[in-house]
Amino acid sequence: MLPAVVKLCCGISYPHLRSMAGLQRTAVAVIGQEITHLHRSGQSQHRMRTQTGLQYNEPKPGTNIQPSDEDQLYYVQQGQEAMRKALSMLEEKDGWKVEITESNGDVICSKVMPGPRKVFRLEAVLDGSVEQLYDLLFVRVQEMHQWNPSIQQIKVLKQVGPETIVTHEVSAGTAGNLIGQRDFLSVRHSCKEKSSVYLGGAAIQLESFPHQAGFVRAEDGPTCIIIQALGEDMRKSRFTWLLNMDVKGWLPKSIVNQALPRAQLDFTRHLRRRLTASAPLQAD
Repeated sequence: MLPAVVKLCCGISYPHLRSMAGLQRTAVAVIGQEITHLHRSGQSQHRMRTQTGLQYNEPKPGTNIQPSDEDQLYYVQQGQEAMRKALSMLEEKDGWKVEITESNGDVICSKVMPGPRKVFRLEAVLDGSVEQLYDLLFVRVQEMHQWNPSIQQIKVLKQVGPETIVTHEVSAGTAGNLIGQRDFLSVRHSCKEKSSVYLGGAAIQLESFPHQAGFVRAEDGPTCIIIQALGEDMRKSRFTWLLNMDVKGWLPKSIVNQALPRAQLDFTRHLRRRLTASAPLQAD
């Protein structure tokens, strides 16, 4: 779901997160039953809960999505399923190891998942509102290359209602990019709450959009970004991000596992610069 090396979280062991119990296991089981029901009945409704002081309640698809349109239902279901799986990963507290701690408070932790593949969780505090970040990371995702030099292009291939999109993105072949240029085909799903936003996503296959010549097609997901208002200060947000990516190709895992968390820090730095640049406009 999220940009080339920015897909779509945090270390649960840190003090402000110790109150996060994550998804209730009972809720996860219910969601699984609902997904089975979706395939049988053609209904599209999920409910997920997190114990972060906020509830994640998956809304029904917008009126632009017709239940009779199997393709649209498929994309919505894939996006919702990616969100569910990513949030379930964030529930697991054991096995996380601190990778990087920055002087500005940014922290990245990692965990080895079955496969084996490492996933990375970042937590940062950003000087931007939940709405600003949602606008930059989802609504105007096609403009991301304008402020993030690691992205060459992101194109929305399908707009499936207001909460779900299918995108093709190409990473930039910039100097110092250890992983090299990749392209991604992803479904991205969003859910807005009063003081938080959830962004989830995963790789998807489209017969109408096969692998592109000259690119290694990497696969991301399930991934998730959670953006929450920082207390009563609506101008700041807690940014938590689960990065889960298979870069494909023949790169040694040691190189990949060094490059991905550094890419998270780079992306967060570029995002901060973009928020700073737009601050005077917001003030006006």
